[in-house]
Amino acid sequence: MSKERVLITGAAGFLGSHLCDKFIQAGYHVIGMDNLVTGDMKNIEHLMKLEHFEFYHHDVSKYVHVPGELKYILHFASPASPIDYLKIPIQTLKVSSLGTHNILGLARVKKARVLVASTSEVYGDPAVHPQPEEYWGNVNPVGPRGCYDEAKRFMEAITMAYQNVHHLETRIVRIFNTYGPRMRLNDGRVLPAFIGQALRGEDLTMFGDGSQTRSFCYVSDLVEGIYRLLLSDYTLPVNIGNPSEITIKEFGEEILKLTGAKQKLISLPLPADDPKQRRPDITKAKEILGWEPKVNRSEGLKITYEYFKSLPKEELFKTEHRQFS
Repeated sequence: MSKERVLITGAAGFLGSHLCDKFIQAGYHVIGMDNLVTGDMKNIEHLMKLEHFEFYHHDVSKYVHVPGELKYILHFASPASPIDYLKIPIQTLKVSSLGTHNILGLARVKKARVLVASTSEVYGDPAVHPQPEEYWGNVNPVGPRGCYDEAKRFMEAITMAYQNVHHLETRIVRIFNTYGPRMRLNDGRVLPAFIGQALRGEDLTMFGDGSQTRSFCYVSDLVEGIYRLLLSDYTLPVNIGNPSEITIKEFGEEILKLTGAKQKLISLPLPADDPKQRRPDITKAKEILGWEPKVNRSEGLKITYEYFKSLPKEELFKTEHRQFS
């Protein structure tokens, strides 16, 4: 009996590659797609020899064709770190607009259920805390983060339009800060930036006084939440993240303790529109999906630190010294 087929866009990225692993383990035939602008083939090289994995090097902003039946599509193609989307804002907008349009059209032709990856950035610099799915957000559409924030908000809007007009089976996940192996050291996000600085013997740079908060979810927990949402009957957005909140200053101190680094935390000016607080309200995920995170931060950070320590030295020192959170 042939396996059900799943298309995962952004397959060579951090989250996409872990989703490929999950669906292979769950017994699906996985088709990965990525244009490798921010993804890396090393994240999926362990899958390339498998009979039930195939890879398409393709940009979803262009017409997407996949032969054969598809049961599910997971749309995770997008730059996801500020360093990336500040460098390539137009591509960032296109992948969540044109790319999502193409993927929804493909899902309609294939009669496939489609899950799109939205983000906590749709809440912007939130005036409501923690952030429930009903909160509409506080986003600056013309600020430096606008290319990413508004791209994801459009993604949600067009996904709901396809659901309402074409009765397409759609799911929307709003992803909060996630970490784990296969993150890029030079992607500009606070966790790899802190660990990279600690490994290089540099002071850890935080923005402002470090009082802004984040909530970090380990990647295996996130993937499990996404998997449950895909298989559920719920069609409105769902927050998936870890509600355990910590200030950036406290987080930097945790990293210094974990790594045994002797450096100190230093302050840089706060970037424009940097969210002051970020913490998911996961009531819906608990009630509808029976999901909540299992991996505590100290456990997840140890695994992630060991991963970064194992990387070649040249990868450590090619890091771009810009950090966002």
